[in-house]
Amino acid sequence: MHGKFPLHPPIRFGTDGWRGIIADDFTFERLAAVAPIAAHVLRETFGASGSNTIIVGYDRRFMSDAFAKRTAEAVAAIGFDVLLADDFAPTPAFSWAAYERQALGALVITASHNPANYSGLKIKGAFGGSVSPDLTLKVEEILERGDFVYENPQKGKIETFNAWASYCAALRSKVNIKAIQEAIAEGKLTLFVDVMHGAAAGGLARILELPSPDQVNLIEINSDNDPLFGGGAPEPLPRYIAEILRQVKTYHHDRPEKTLVGFVFDGDADRIAAIDSEGNFLSSQILIPILLEHLAKYRSFKGELIKTISGSDLMPKVASLFDLPVYETPVGYKYIAERMLSGTPCLLGGEESGGIGYGNHIPERDALLSALYVLEAIAISGKDLSLLYRDLQKQTNFFSHYDRIDKKLSGMSAREKLVSTLQQFSLTEIAGRKVIEAQAPDGFKFRLDDGSWLLIRFSGTEPLLRLYCEAATPELVHKTLNWISNWAEQFN
Repeated sequence: MHGKFPLHPPIRFGTDGWRGIIADDFTFERLAAVAPIAAHVLRETFGASGSNTIIVGYDRRFMSDAFAKRTAEAVAAIGFDVLLADDFAPTPAFSWAAYERQALGALVITASHNPANYSGLKIKGAFGGSVSPDLTLKVEEILERGDFVYENPQKGKIETFNAWASYCAALRSKVNIKAIQEAIAEGKLTLFVDVMHGAAAGGLARILELPSPDQVNLIEINSDNDPLFGGGAPEPLPRYIAEILRQVKTYHHDRPEKTLVGFVFDGDADRIAAIDSEGNFLSSQILIPILLEHLAKYRSFKGELIKTISGSDLMPKVASLFDLPVYETPVGYKYIAERMLSGTPCLLGGEESGGIGYGNHIPERDALLSALYVLEAIAISGKDLSLLYRDLQKQTNFFSHYDRIDKKLSGMSAREKLVSTLQQFSLTEIAGRKVIEAQAPDGFKFRLDDGSWLLIRFSGTEPLLRLYCEAATPELVHKTLNWISNWAEQFN
């Protein structure tokens, strides 16, 4: 049987998967074309194990279960055996299933944190993490050629499985579960969890083996299955999580003596943000340093800190407290996973957008495991997250603030003009401060004479500018971001 494509517009894999608008770019036909090729490339890459099995999983998005079923059928049609999830689960649960069951890999229907009209496909390798850009490029090239050929072999079989049980058991084994359970049961710690209508729903209660949420100090919100995500997007950012911020602040006002922690998980539960007792939003720029200290100090973990170029300068400063080496990658967890697989011991790999993974687990970002380690840190130290963070700032004598904005450009020609100008490194001063270092490993990063930095990156698929800044004060961060945004306007 011959593939009948190329497909137009072509399917392109971004930093983690192919995503498209449902019924426009993301259709049953296009999915059925790409899934067998993805399975074929997984076998080419990981087939030495002798496995013939592909894991197929899905999130809670509109029609995800139907898209997963079609994926399973398309892959089984060319002879692969398929383990198809019997329910939604976090993407890291399917990565774990691929690793634990020694499968060739996993195909996961999810658009992660994208808005409700998107769906997508993530390809996970046999090792239990995001595949390399080289592998997704092979898939794209075969699709582009339109000459994928497979003879009619005996069809593979499709069996269903539940991804939750083994995944929860694996995560449970990584932490001091008893200390966390006791802190919650005794009222020393109250949890608020916003699952954003996504695949983390019920996850923490399952792992912690708690009774129903109304019987314990765990309040889960947005846990119903809403394919419209409450009109927002399932992304752990302040603008989408007004309800949990309100609830935490109200609870703290009424019970100021209580230690609270809030968690926010994205749509497929591989990214995390947190909230401290006072209702302050904490991104992974803050969580990663806290986790580093906890794992190095209390668990005596060793290995590299792997951070992306957009990660806070506090991360390497905390790593230096424990003589941990630091390795920097471009933005995208697949680059972190690649380094984790290099053989160099890794303690933790994390990115500013909320993806954090651990060297003692699979090379995959995992929001629920991150939440468990944060809970362990609080239970063992008896300190609120904000206090843990302030302690680290004092220890390193490094105090900073961070923000990121996206700026739309008028078109791809404006983008090209901007890239051309930046490549000349003609920016010698930004917002009244001298540029003392400029580099371009992923976008363009400028270090300024007051210790702050600015990173300018571009979307790979649309005329969009991504601007990141870390500086001593929030005012300086916003001044810098506004300045570069206004400067870029001349190219529109």
